[in-house]
Amino acid sequence: MNTDLHAIQNLLARFANSFDLKDWDALCACLATSIYTDYSDLRGTPPEQMSNQHYVELRRIALQELRTHHLGGNTEIEISGEQARAKVSTIIFRRNAGGETLHTHCLYEFGLHKVTSGWLINAIVQKVFWSDGQTAIHAGIVK
Repeated sequence: MNTDLHAIQNLLARFANSFDLKDWDALCACLATSIYTDYSDLRGTPPEQMSNQHYVELRRIALQELRTHHLGGNTEIEISGEQARAKVSTIIFRRNAGGETLHTHCLYEFGLHKVTSGWLINAIVQKVFWSDGQTAIHAGIVK
């Protein structure tokens, strides 16, 4: 198997698992120093460029009270030299302490670049197909 392809697949899995494990250091280690994000479909916020630390802090605040499970599949990866693009079809399950849920069916589009130590995510775009449940349980939604 192509080593770059395998490394990117592992990176994308580590990215998703870090949310569910609340392993914020692992999440930060998946990201370039500066990342482009677009969560406008879910959050109603405009796309923006931010530091990896700010991204992680926003996710920590929004998800600290929720149990989550990010499941990804239908992964497409295109590598072009030191750059790559990946699409991952994902279902995000969320549950609060009271048992209320919010589940989002979406497609993540990632931009990645190769560094000496491996691959890092430098762009994250989430395209929501639909969500089921109570959006009020997710502190990161501002719509």
